[in-house]
Amino acid sequence: MADTKIIVLDDDPTGSQTVHGCLLLTRWDVATLAEALDDASPLFFVLTNTRGMDAARAAALTREVCHNLRIALDQRAAAGRPVQPILVSRSDSTLRGHYPVETDVIAEELGPFDAHFLVPAFFEGGRVTVDSVHYLEIEGRRVPTHETEFARDSVFGYSTSYLPDYVAEKTRGRIPAAAVERFLLAEVRGDVRGRLMALTGNTCCAVDCERQADLDRFTAQILEAARGGKRFLFRSGASLLTALAGLPPQPVAPEDMHSYVRGERPGAVIVGSHVKKTTDQLEALLAEPDVARVEVDVDRIASDRSGLLAEVLERAHSVHAQGRAPVIFTSRVERTFSDQATRLAFGEEVSALLMDVVRRLPEDLGFLISKGGITSNDVLSTGLKLRSARVLGQVLPGCSVVRCPDDHPRYPGLPVVIFPGNVGDATALATVFRRLAGAAR
Repeated sequence: MADTKIIVLDDDPTGSQTVHGCLLLTRWDVATLAEALDDASPLFFVLTNTRGMDAARAAALTREVCHNLRIALDQRAAAGRPVQPILVSRSDSTLRGHYPVETDVIAEELGPFDAHFLVPAFFEGGRVTVDSVHYLEIEGRRVPTHETEFARDSVFGYSTSYLPDYVAEKTRGRIPAAAVERFLLAEVRGDVRGRLMALTGNTCCAVDCERQADLDRFTAQILEAARGGKRFLFRSGASLLTALAGLPPQPVAPEDMHSYVRGERPGAVIVGSHVKKTTDQLEALLAEPDVARVEVDVDRIASDRSGLLAEVLERAHSVHAQGRAPVIFTSRVERTFSDQATRLAFGEEVSALLMDVVRRLPEDLGFLISKGGITSNDVLSTGLKLRSARVLGQVLPGCSVVRCPDDHPRYPGLPVVIFPGNVGDATALATVFRRLAGAAR
């Protein structure tokens, strides 16, 4: 009997925001993937960061991960320890990302699949799907995501949140809206086993859900169909993973996460995300008494990068020595770009500077909060140079805490918060800071 393992290719590092105890991989060589397959947790994440790339790079990297994963799976099977993978392409709960690029590549490399399911729900962040329309809950009101700022993303914009039409738009008609199988709420809450067993040919399916119990029931039937030989692929938000993994409560409560802070020392906050929600949260955090603002003027990167880096580091170290937390954030000016490639290249330059800052923060840092999905991925993979990290749990709904290994050369045991750009209310960032800074005070 093959072991089941949920394998998540995550296009930024925030998909672990509803689970705990699992590994996040920032490397995907065969040996690292084999170690994750042997890990006791029922799931692991491969942090591809493809949302920060153009489509061609995203496809090539996804193909590389899948190729190495196939080798690792074949090696395990040859050793008499086969694994039945459940493959998830985890992406943004507001429908941004390289769909169908990534699911197409996964199907080519690890298929064939009988169906792929779009399940973008993320309940902790107020993302639900009803009548095949995906919504974002804002101040108690459900707003179709195509009416939000996220649909106007310069790279991943879209015109509709009705998932069949979204699929037709993103596939440029290759999958017509009429060909998308709709699993509506009444069906999800009922018996869909017959429908699941009848799916063939990588049928595209859109799944309704407005609470975790909906996905719990649906995935129980999905798993039953998988045991019956069906092969499914998922393009999802984070809440599907909660249902698939079926984990117990996290061992340390969110309010007690300060127990992981090193030496009751002040922490630091890195803010790269530029969505309006992040800017509002940043303003609330900067009103806290134990923080100090350290603004990074991104317009200076091209002309005076070394001078800018030196100034930011000097300020951060000075603030930390005074017993306060430096809040290092990129200037909030709205920039426009001539094309997608220019925007992505500029983002990489900004991130590279921030990672130089992360590598040179005070060695006795108590904790680190990373705000923004792509920023957090770069913090883990480039700034901290982690091969893998284990998720401790959530300090706030949607905000995971991971920990540097004890043998890390600069920050052993450092707790790091992965805080997505589009999660939480206006006070969420300040709340996370207070929960961790409680020990420092």
